[in-house]
Amino acid sequence: MKELLDGLVKKYETKDFIKNDPIQFPHRYFLKKDIEISGFISSLFAFGKRNLFIKKLDELFNLASSPYSLILDYKKYNLENFVYRFIKSVDLIELLRLLNKLYITDKSSLAELFYEKNNRFERVINYFYKNSNCPNNTGFCFMFAKPENKSALKRLNMFLRWMVRNGEVDFGIWDFISKNELIIPLDTHVARISRQFHLLKRTVNDYKAAFELTEKLKEYDEFDPVKYDFALFGLGVDSSINQEI
Repeated sequence: MKELLDGLVKKYETKDFIKNDPIQFPHRYFLKKDIEISGFISSLFAFGKRNLFIKKLDELFNLASSPYSLILDYKKYNLENFVYRFIKSVDLIELLRLLNKLYITDKSSLAELFYEKNNRFERVINYFYKNSNCPNNTGFCFMFAKPENKSALKRLNMFLRWMVRNGEVDFGIWDFISKNELIIPLDTHVARISRQFHLLKRTVNDYKAAFELTEKLKEYDEFDPVKYDFALFGLGVDSSINQEI
């Protein structure tokens, strides 16, 4: 199994992976804050049909010269008609306002928000809920889904993979988190292939399943188990006809 998975990682963890993945957006930028901000926004929108959310993200990031400029002056952009599935314009505007508050008002950053290891996701999610003016909106709740609501936290785990791992695809700009602390971003493709390979027994695609799969993958690489996200996700997408994630 290790030989098979390692071979799939070599196949999929290449620069070609970037062009059809939401990670293409932070790859447009060079400054750390722009990579963080664009990566965070891109990860939150990474659900549904890939061509559709990539199109919406492209529209969004083309509004400003940089992601930092976007959150700095978010009020001057026409976002009233911005809709992507559950996420309405009010949810996007609130997200940009909260990122503005984090970077401008609080003089902090996403890196500082994710810094503490204990209860990391709970603290991040609570920051956005606590400071939000519309925490009960369907779109806002979907962006910041909670583990107790059976979320696998796929998008936040994917964002951390981007920031922590290094290589041709991931950035490795956050050195305060070890690669073996990461949890695999569990989506329908990864879950389906993992069960076919008998790597995952849990039948519900929740955070417990993501943790179970990550622990299993540590048998093949205890220091960087989430590298196998490329193998499982890539194989899953290649064998899927609708390419939803």
